[in-house]
Amino acid sequence: MTRKTWEFFGSHQIVFGSGAVGQLPEILNKYQYQKVLVITDRGIAGTPILQKVISTLNNGEFDVKVFDRAMPEPTLTAILDAYQQLKEVDDLDVIIGLGGGSSIDFAKIISLLIKYGGSPRDYYNGKTAVPGDVIPLIAIPTTAGTGSEVTTVAVINDEELKLKVGLTDIHLRPKIALLDSELTLGLPSYVTACSGIDALAHAIEAYTAKPFYAFNSDEKAVFQGAIPIADQLALNAIEVIAENLELAVHQGLNIQAREKMLLGSLLAGMSFSNSGTALAHALAYPIGGRTKSPHGEIIGLLLPYVVKYNARMDLQKTSKLYDILVGGEKELTIDEKIEALYERLLALVDHIGIPTKLAMIGIKEHQIVEIIEETMQIDRLARNNPRALTKQGLCQLLTDAL
Repeated sequence: MTRKTWEFFGSHQIVFGSGAVGQLPEILNKYQYQKVLVITDRGIAGTPILQKVISTLNNGEFDVKVFDRAMPEPTLTAILDAYQQLKEVDDLDVIIGLGGGSSIDFAKIISLLIKYGGSPRDYYNGKTAVPGDVIPLIAIPTTAGTGSEVTTVAVINDEELKLKVGLTDIHLRPKIALLDSELTLGLPSYVTACSGIDALAHAIEAYTAKPFYAFNSDEKAVFQGAIPIADQLALNAIEVIAENLELAVHQGLNIQAREKMLLGSLLAGMSFSNSGTALAHALAYPIGGRTKSPHGEIIGLLLPYVVKYNARMDLQKTSKLYDILVGGEKELTIDEKIEALYERLLALVDHIGIPTKLAMIGIKEHQIVEIIEETMQIDRLARNNPRALTKQGLCQLLTDAL
């Protein structure tokens, strides 16, 4: 029997706007949080951003500890080392993840391990469910892209397995998301590009995911396929990001573009944390394990090819993407719209400086077979793709992208 109902989940509280970080003491008092662990990276620790956050808590009411060893694309080794250092911290009330998606993901996993112990490998790809609530999380993003501040996902780079792996569980969603566009003003242009195109991919993949009613009713997963409310969030995100991504990349101090990108990322995160992502992200995990490229760079590179691969599964949605991202003539055939959409995404990726071919990031032809095999094993994403994954189809996609 196919599924007839859907659900929508979100964070307990979202605070959004320029200067929003000033509300942090009020938020902590509201939930009676006094013992606070801030997890960030050394890049953020070396800027005024960390001090701006800490200074709001310097009135004596809060016991604040800072761990600044989070890292981009966090490795399993780094996370386990951090856990060994932090597991003896007594009676934490809350963990604040401050930084890009990697720092927030780092904070999610540490909150899980401090509460329940073990290793992140215990939870890879939903192998084991998180037993219950983790230590409460407040996510304060300094990039606009991952949506990690409102999602159920945390990504780990397992160097031994040569694979980037996603931990996905509803208990990993931060309780509170605090989004302050002023914290994104110093973001380098390439980080803006990679995080921004990742947000666009989140929205597109959530919108075009296999619909919820195409799954069996007894299938239980965090990602439930496209649902009506997430579709609307995704469409809004696509429109906002398409209008502001290039502007934010090339005008880093444009506060309006920065705020719009932060909003687009938030909307995309709210959408895909319910509907899920699909093929672009499934491919990105094994590719990411074979290259030093950041996650957003890989996603941006793959996005045009994946959209083209899936375009015929829902012609109405493909036409809607054409209207938003390309515009222009309404009387084109669907083939012409698909080609125009593909060319528009390729041009966007190129204009913001992201590679458009896998060879440009070091992927070799002989690696394609292994990438395909590993991609098809990531069931939580493969099952969500609107077009069934076949070795022949993926081989053609990756060959075109090479």
